[in-house]
Formats: sequence, structure tokens, C-alpha cells
Amino acid sequence: MFKKLRTSLVVAGMFVLAACNQVDEPTQVEEVETEVESDAGAEAPAESEELMEATFILDWVPNTNHTGIYVALEKGFFEEEGIDLTIIEPAMEGAVPIVAAGQADFGIGSQTGVTIARSTGIPVASIAAVIQEHTSGFASPIEKEITSPEDFAGKTYGGFGGAEEEAILNTVLNQYEVDPASVDNVIVGSADFFTNTKRDIDFQWIFYGWTGIEAEVRGEDINMIYLKDIDPVFNYYSPVIFSSDAVMEEQPELVESFTRAVSRGYEFAIEEPAAAAEILIAASPETSEELIRASQEWLSPRYKGDAEKWGIQSEDVWNDFTAWLLEAELIESDVSTDEVMTNRFLP
Repeated sequence: MFKKLRTSLVVAGMFVLAACNQVDEPTQVEEVETEVESDAGAEAPAESEELMEATFILDWVPNTNHTGIYVALEKGFFEEEGIDLTIIEPAMEGAVPIVAAGQADFGIGSQTGVTIARSTGIPVASIAAVIQEHTSGFASPIEKEITSPEDFAGKTYGGFGGAEEEAILNTVLNQYEVDPASVDNVIVGSADFFTNTKRDIDFQWIFYGWTGIEAEVRGEDINMIYLKDIDPVFNYYSPVIFSSDAVMEEQPELVESFTRAVSRGYEFAIEEPAAAAEILIAASPETSEELIRASQEWLSPRYKGDAEKWGIQSEDVWNDFTAWLLEAELIESDVSTDEVMTNRFLP
């Protein structure tokens, strides 16, 4: 059978800061329909039952950070929870503005983006951590011989161009007593890591679960310096699933039902990574099947890690990283953890 997957494309109007989402004018959305092959055995509610409509906006093109959402959709978990879910794919990064503007009920993004938004009075908060440990860091081809931040001196860094990125890089350089002026920071935006490092870029910030695994698939050896290994404060959550205060306060039943369905989706991906990968492949046919399968195998055990359950968030992680954001002057005032994150909707 085939399940209709309604996917919306955000086409304009989004203000983006590569790693730190800000709010701008609402975007306009256009819905299109695609078909995803389904072997789900779950029964849909009777037609007489009215489903709660909900929208979920991605932070990027479909990838293994999103697998649990697509599993929950294809397996009928949302329908079982009484939800008719529409997934919105942004034209560029920036889910926070859409959720804050009320054009989506839920989104996925970084702890940084949610915290910065909250610090400026934008009422959004995280309701679940997708991955328990931070999986990004600085990567370089093995022939560059960059194995420590001390090796950054005299090298060229390919950056996104975000304030968070620059602050983290400078913090790392200072910790390792490397003069920031000795590192040539070239803005490459979202340009391909493999293309850049074959040209004039020596190292770049990547997420290992996707680009690092792509290097493995390509057979290209890289050195990876994880942020969490440089300083524990950088073991923050990325990505998180978040919602707005309005939705959480006015529709708590929707948030609870949504979170139950999503939790089931990620638990399935943890227990059945191969099957979960096939579901994502069906939802994203333009993406390399080999990459999705390899990435899913690597990422599935990291969704929950050693936590008691999927999605749980540590207040200490939020407190520590918020304190760093304040110290780095990425936020102007402190943000209360109980305002920016909650575990109360997790099953």
C-alpha cells in the first residue's frame, strides 16, 4: 500500500543565521504531495474520528536526524495518537521563525537557536533531545595532519559564517593557546566539505553522523575532533524538537500525543535501524541509499545513548551551555532553563 505524505516547501521570507535561528517575517508555504511506500500494519482511526491537525518543520533536507518522525508517520503512530501530521521542508535552515510565527506547531533545530530565540523574548522551548551526545566537530582530510586544535595554526578554516561558530572556534583556539589571527577563516556557507578540502580549505565543521559517514562511504579518511572532547560545555543538544508556548499552553493534549508518537518512532529506529533506514529512503528518494543506511546504523544507538529513555534532556546541559552563550556574548541576558526546555511531555 502507499501512504500519502503531504510535504510543504517553505519558499521565501526566512531570516537565517547558520547555526543560530532568529525570527523574521512569516514565510508562505505551498503544499505538495508525494507517495511513500508503506508496509505499516497500524489501523487508522475510523473516518468519523476527527484527527488533530499538526505541522512539523524540518531544519534541513530529510536525513537521519529526522528518521523517527518519518517512521512514526509511515507506521501510523501519529494517526493512532489522533494526529494528522504535515511535514514542512524549509528551503533553507530556520525552523524557529516558522514555529514562533504560528505557521508550524513543532520544529527541529539546535539548542543554540532555541536559547537565543528565548533570550530575545521569542516564546519557544525544547520538548525533546533527538540525540544524547553532540556529534559535530572539526574535520579534515587525514593528509592535512590536523589531529588537535593546536594544529589549526597556519591553516585555513571553511566556516558557515555564524556567530556561534566563530565564538566556539575562538574559544577553542584560546584554550589551546593558538593565536586566532594565525587561522585564516574563509566563509564557505553550506558548500560541500569534500569539494572545499580538495581546494584551499584545510578543515571544516561537520556533523559526523552525516558528513563523517559520507566520508566512510566514499572511502576518504578524515581526522575528526569532536567538540564534546574539546570541552564538556560543547556537549550540548543538537538537534532538539521544540514547540511554541502558545501550542504547549493551549493544546497540551496535542503536544503529549505528538511526543508519544515521535518517541515510538525513534525507539523503533533504535531497535530496527535497517528497517528505519528503508523508511527514510522511501521518504527521501533523491538521497544516497548507501549513505542513509550507513548513517542510520551509526546514529541509531546514539539517539538514546545511556539515557533512561529517548528524548530526555538534562538541566545541567542546558544550564552550562546557556552560561557559555552568555559569557560569549551570544545572548545579552540569562535564560531560565525551565523556560527554554521541558521534559514534561515525554511519555
